[in-house]
Amino acid sequence: MIQSIPTKSGARDQLMSDLKSVIQDAETWLRNGGTLTGEELQAAKAKFERTISSAKADLIRLEEQVVEKTKEAVRATDEYVHENPWQAIGVGAAAGLLIGLLISRR
Repeated sequence: MIQSIPTKSGARDQLMSDLKSVIQDAETWLRNGGTLTGEELQAAKAKFERTISSAKADLIRLEEQVVEKTKEAVRATDEYVHENPWQAIGVGAAAGLLIGLLISRR
């Protein structure tokens, strides 16, 4: 039912690492762009494009993981509400009452 997904923190760490690399590459490219020769400029551009592609892929993976976890939470909530309708109504009423009290105090 649930497939093996890399941990969210691992994907987030990889994404942050890739984004740091993108920033470092961009800074290096901007700083040295005027002094780079044709070959060096092409190599820097290719490295920059690879890093951006990697960051995009990591971002897409992280987004897919978040969407999947959200869908799982929605399914679990829906199942709970269908199995325990009166408890769900009670929790909703209590939450509404609490929010109403907090708003009226302002």
